[in-house]
This record gives sequence, C-alpha cells and structure tokens, in this order.
Amino acid sequence: MTTYICVYLGSAYLALALTPPVIWLARRIKAVDYPGIRSVHCLPIPRIGGVAIYVATVATLVPLLFLGNTIGEWFRALRMEVAALVVCGTAIFAIGLVDDLHGLPARFKFLVEMACAVAMCVAGVKIGSIDLGRGAPMELGWFGYVLTVLWIVGVTNAVNMSDGLDGLAAGVVAIACAAIAVFAIHGSFTHTGESRQNDVMLALFALALLGSLCGFLFFNFNPAKVFMGDSGSLFIGFVIAAASVMCVSKSTAFVGLALPTLALGIPIFDTLLSMLRRFLERRSLFAPDRSHFHHRLLELGLTQRRAVIIIYAATLLATGLGLLMLASDRAGAMVVFAGGLFLILIPFRVVGVFRLDQIWRRLQRKYRHYCQECGERKVFENLQLQFGRVCDLDQWGAAICEAAEKMDFAWLSLKTIHEDGRVEEEVWRPPNGRPNLRQIAIMTLPLPDEQTGVRQQFEIAIAVNGSLEAAGRRATRFGRLMDEYAARCPCRVSADRNSRARAWELVGRT
Repeated sequence: MTTYICVYLGSAYLALALTPPVIWLARRIKAVDYPGIRSVHCLPIPRIGGVAIYVATVATLVPLLFLGNTIGEWFRALRMEVAALVVCGTAIFAIGLVDDLHGLPARFKFLVEMACAVAMCVAGVKIGSIDLGRGAPMELGWFGYVLTVLWIVGVTNAVNMSDGLDGLAAGVVAIACAAIAVFAIHGSFTHTGESRQNDVMLALFALALLGSLCGFLFFNFNPAKVFMGDSGSLFIGFVIAAASVMCVSKSTAFVGLALPTLALGIPIFDTLLSMLRRFLERRSLFAPDRSHFHHRLLELGLTQRRAVIIIYAATLLATGLGLLMLASDRAGAMVVFAGGLFLILIPFRVVGVFRLDQIWRRLQRKYRHYCQECGERKVFENLQLQFGRVCDLDQWGAAICEAAEKMDFAWLSLKTIHEDGRVEEEVWRPPNGRPNLRQIAIMTLPLPDEQTGVRQQFEIAIAVNGSLEAAGRRATRFGRLMDEYAARCPCRVSADRNSRARAWELVGRT
C-alpha cells in the first residue's frame, strides 16, 4: 500500500510542479490555442499541458523497474510489455505534441495510433479470452488482436474527442483511473499468483495517471490556465486503454474491460454517435463539428463549469454502478454492465444527441441517396461506351439525345456562334412533354475551343426531382462526357452546314 500512495502522490506533485513551467514555455514558443469557430474560450490558452502529464506519469512508473521489492520484481518480469507501453505511449505523445505545435492530418494521427496498437499486440499485449460465466473462458484467437486494436484506438480517440471543455477530459479520465485503481487493488487482495501480479500492475498504472491528472486539473479546471492538447489527450487515452488490456487477468477479463467502458462511457458513446452522425451526413469521419455531447449542454444555456460538473456526475454514477460488478457473479456483472450502458444513453437522449427515429430517417435518406447515385453511375458508364463509339454526325446526335433523356434533362440546346456574328441554336426536348419550369436547374457548358473560328456551347436544363445535389451531379457527369469526347464531335469540324443540320434534326432545330 505504501508503494501505491507514493506513486499517486509522486505523480501528482510532479504534475503540480511541472505545469507552471510548461505554461511559461508554451507562451514563449507561441504554442497557444487561439479562439476559433470550434472554440468555447475567448482568450489564447497554452495547449501543451500534456507535457506535464506525460513527464509526471512516466517519471513515476519507470523507477518501479528498479525497486528491490516484490513490485519491482513483477515489473521486471513484465518488462517487455512495460517497455512496449512506455515506447508506444511516448510515440503517441510525440505525435500529439507535433500536432499541437504544427498541426497534422487526422488520418496520419489515426495511422500512428493503429501502428502503436499493433505494436502492443506484437509485444504480447492482447485480449486473449473473455470469461462470461459459462464455465471455461471463451478463447478469442485471432479476433483477440482485432478487438485489442479496436479497443486501444477507440478509447484513445474517445478521450481525445472529449477534450472540448475546461477540465472535461482530465476529470473524466481521472474518475476512470480511480475506479480502475479500486478494481485492481480489490483484485490484488482477492487473487493469487499471476492474477494478483496483473492487478498490482494495473493499480500502479492507474494511480500514476490519476496523480498526474489530479495535479494537472488544478490548472485545467474552468477557468483553465492551460489545455492538455492532443499530446495529453492522446497519451492518457492510449495509456488507460493499453494498461487495462496489459494488466487485466484472464479470469476477470470481462469486468476488467467492462469497468473502463462504463467509466469512459460518455466519451466512448459521444465518439461512436459522432462517427454515426458524420456517416449519415456523408461527411468525413474525421471532420470537426460542434455537435458533441458537451456542445449540446452549452446550447441548453449551461456554463462550461456546470456542463463539466454534470458530465462528472454522470460518469461517477455509471462508474459507481460498474463497481457493483466486483460484488456480483458473472451473470450479475453482465446485467449491471447492460444497465450501466443504458443509463449512459439517457443523457444523450435528453439533449437530443441520440434519437432512434432521427437516426432511422437519416439511414433511409442515405440509402435512397446511395441507390440513386448507383443508378446514375451505371447510366453514365453506359453513355461512356456509346460516346466512345461515335464516328459520324448521326451517331453524335443520337448519343446527345440519349444522354439528355437518361440524365433527365428538361431540355438541351447547342448554340453555335460564327465569326460573322451569326448564331444558330438547336434544341432537344424530352418526348414526354413540357417540363415544370419551377423545378429545373440551368447550366451553360462551353465546348473546348479548337481554333476553328466557331464557338459552341451547350445549355442544359436539368429536372431537379427533389434533389439539387443529384441535379448537379448529373450536370457534372454530362460535362465530363464533353471533356472526354467533345474532341471527337463531328459537328465541330464539319464545314457542311446542311450535313450538320440533317444530323441535328434528331434533336429538333430552332
């Protein structure tokens, strides 16, 4: 127990001592977060506070490898896994720090997270089995590697995306670390052998991170004097995820992962719902927005401090419920876990982030859009084949007619402007009658100039049919046909006006 207390107090003291110099350094090197469209703060705030968290955590854990007591022996016995966690955590911290200083693409950071998660698996850190209370644990085989990578990357990004208000990410993760430490210390007194060794390791990792976060929160709680930045949020997310996998014993694997899931339930669900929202809105999964759970609380009129306290309270409630799993059998633990997940979803439903009817409507709309786009793509590919076979005036006119009809044009006209100022215009109209002029989009597309002395352009009127996006997409594809095949247009080079007129009789002439 003395080691536990020393680890916690040591990391807390280091974070308290290191954060002010980090704030001073950030201001000197201009590593500050200026107010922007996604920001909720009004003044420039230093954003590399993760340096203090990283140094305080690592500087507390590494000396444990050199202790002469039992804990030191256990650390040395798992030195490969500990070294992998420290090295990969350092890599994650470094990528986050570079992003804080210079900015990095979200996809690049995601690839680094994936690489570090895979490296942890290679080092032997993976979820090998889950005991669901049905006798022997269920072996996961190769799926254990997939689950491990998803868990580490998912939790890392969930913590990173939750860092949107003063003290939010640090406080939520601190609560999670406290719950995990209680779980691990409880296990260290009730288990023996390898299980006890893993529980002690997990407790030390959780306490080291908890101490550094508590010390950092003194400067990060509203009104914040410093932000942890990506260097801090990515690091603490990665450490808490990887440590929970590395140190959990096989016999308690379900509880060992279920408890962090409940403790980090709000950022995890917020991340999943954000990704679903962006998918339904046909945006990049990495696109920023202001529709996170904490943003919705601010839209309700709450201050930053009150919004953060509400999230703290919800996290404490879910975590407290999760700790009941320690006193339950396997079946009871699963019931408690399911109840905790349902409890976490309630505030999301209250603020409007999670609504099944809205999600269902968006799914239907996305499916209709997908089917429509697939149909348009198939039509376009068939038209490409037909335009590729054009070799005379009649075939060109027929290809234009078919393209206009299949792309649902209201009309199409080809305007020819001669050098002497004469203007000729040939028009195609659909065979099904006059279009509704209130539901069309009109666009002019000039044909490429080949120095023939004649300028030509298409005017296309596209039936909207309830979707301006679809109309624009069809116009773009017709333009692509002109870009790719206009050079083969016989009417561009023909000097025989009567021959051209006969060809365009297929489309009508005015």
